[in-house]
Amino acid sequence: MLIGQFTSPIVLILIVAALISIFMDHTKDAIIIAAILIINALLGFYQELKAETSIRALQRLTENHVRVIRNGIETTLPAHDLVPGDIVLLSEGDLVPADLRLIESYALEVDEAVLTGESLPCEKSAETLAPEEAPLYERHNTLFSGSSILRGKTIALVCATGGMSEIAKIAEAAQQRSPDSPLTRSMRYFSKQLLISIIAILTLLGIISIYQGRSYEEMISFLIAQLVSAVPEGLPIVITLILAIGAFRLSRHKVLVRHLPSVESLGSATLIATDKTGTLTEGVLSVKETHLLDRDEVFRCAALCNDSHDGSGDSIDVALAKWLGEEFHTLQHAYPRIFDHPFDPNTRMMATVNRVDDIPKLYIKGAYESLIALNENSPEELEQIQKAHDDMASLGLRVLAFGVSDHHWEEPDKAPVRIVGLIAFADRPKADAASAILQAKDAGIRIIMITGDNPITAKVIANEIGLSKENENVLTGRQIDILSDEELLFQLSNTSVIARAMPENKYRIVQLLQKQGEIVAVTGDGVNDVPALKAADLGIAMGNGTEAAKASSKMVLVDNNLGVIIDAIRQGRVIADNLRKVLFYLLSTSFGEIILISIAILMAFPLPLHPTQILWINVVTDGVCDKTFAMCDEEGNVMKRKVRSMDTQFFRSGYASSSGMVCYRNRFGHYAHVRVSFKYSLFLRRGYYRYFYDGRCRPMDQCTADPKRV
Repeated sequence: MLIGQFTSPIVLILIVAALISIFMDHTKDAIIIAAILIINALLGFYQELKAETSIRALQRLTENHVRVIRNGIETTLPAHDLVPGDIVLLSEGDLVPADLRLIESYALEVDEAVLTGESLPCEKSAETLAPEEAPLYERHNTLFSGSSILRGKTIALVCATGGMSEIAKIAEAAQQRSPDSPLTRSMRYFSKQLLISIIAILTLLGIISIYQGRSYEEMISFLIAQLVSAVPEGLPIVITLILAIGAFRLSRHKVLVRHLPSVESLGSATLIATDKTGTLTEGVLSVKETHLLDRDEVFRCAALCNDSHDGSGDSIDVALAKWLGEEFHTLQHAYPRIFDHPFDPNTRMMATVNRVDDIPKLYIKGAYESLIALNENSPEELEQIQKAHDDMASLGLRVLAFGVSDHHWEEPDKAPVRIVGLIAFADRPKADAASAILQAKDAGIRIIMITGDNPITAKVIANEIGLSKENENVLTGRQIDILSDEELLFQLSNTSVIARAMPENKYRIVQLLQKQGEIVAVTGDGVNDVPALKAADLGIAMGNGTEAAKASSKMVLVDNNLGVIIDAIRQGRVIADNLRKVLFYLLSTSFGEIILISIAILMAFPLPLHPTQILWINVVTDGVCDKTFAMCDEEGNVMKRKVRSMDTQFFRSGYASSSGMVCYRNRFGHYAHVRVSFKYSLFLRRGYYRYFYDGRCRPMDQCTADPKRV
């Protein structure tokens, strides 16, 4: 890391100048140049050391102890000592220590959001059998390392540990090196231009000096003076200062910076790939819709057939308790529980027996299909209930039915039940998600939602916050698997919502978008997000996310909110503008010195300034004035400005627009997809189009874009 501080072209130029000074016995000049290089290197080294990321956090997810049966004896072992063939016993609250195949299970529900992104608990059963090619979220007889038991208990067989587990496959993808930040790439581009300019100037002046008959020693002195004057040696320090101040400002906006160059990356982002749960939505289930045939009985059932305590417990029970408010505790105290039937995954129901007016009464809540089979409602009520259920289900909501019975409380699955109402649950959108998306669109930033949730739910949320249009298709993980890179890129150009996405899908999408020139920011909170966070230009982890996600990201959000990201992008653009001002200022002073020395050579005068004097001038003048640019505030509304491309970030006043797809019909009547990009230069006052043909013709009914429309 320390050696890496000396590899940039600007620093290499100064190293060459120092070596030449030593060769010419100008020791003082060499010491001064070396001192400046060391100070810059130590500053950069310190910042990178603080921001160092490690994938070891993935291992911490499985560093727990677990009950194991070995040789017929139950014992407790560290999770990392498990081997395939061990039999483990898990119950509510346990972390899953390895990939397991269920042997026995009872009322088992698991939180797999860390792997799949699914916001709802997953029901697991030892009696189901999934096909070999089934995705993670459909393997109902398997538990995965890193997930946690929400309810029930199980006996399971260890089938994969270490590098063979699903979590390790994700970790392997996360080992790759993150791409350079836009700032690093822009500075590399700038440094190459500067180096070419210096070589051209020195070559020209060297030829003139030889023609003038100057001595070898004098030519070397001129060379050192030109190198020192051409290089803005204070630039690394000023960049570090601007980024550090930017990081401090971002911390006040609830954004913690782990990798300093990523501060500017925010301002360069052209696309944000965000997850849904916790970023665009609240991340917790809440009551969304209700259909109450008997309000009082529904309230009693929701309160009495409920095992939540002090805001903890099953997510459905917690949501019902919040919905009831103060009535939850009032009803529980008024109608004491006599007996309870815990949730049964086979019947998909939970029931309790409570004393109501000194009479035992059975309250049942469960899946609509389970209760409708036991109902004793009138045909008119059934018609209302069915219509309400269908309407709620079409919105992607999770619907539960609530019923009461006076019979068979010992066997609730045989009791005639009167359904008294339906309640639908959803993960609500955050209040400011819609306004944040609108600001992003004004700033020329595109947003794509990538989630593990089902397509209907994802589509409803996207429509509510204005992310997608009503007629826009939703792309799923299975569809992505069968698409070629060209076909997927075309689909992405017209898609804002991707559902049922697996980690490899998100990773592939990020890489394809980067190849198209997009500067991609990715948000995530689970282990399933780690590969995409590492591959992205800017990985942003959620504050309440896993340690694995935080360790793989360059920024961490204290407040899991898209609005915070948009606000941070504003700060990133201000930082980029301040860097631009510093470059203009330092280059103008450096070129003043170059012009002075060049004129002296052209007029056959002696060297007007020695390298040490040039360094002193730069330290006294540039070293004081250039630091003030770091304090500059926003000029105008930077969020109304389109994103600058990498090669125009600091120079040429031009903006690059994003590309689009068009369907083109050739003279043979075939249709093909063509990618079109347009760029306009304000400096040259002209623009040009670029066309990319994917090489395949197809019938018009397979073209998803309108003809002649970008």
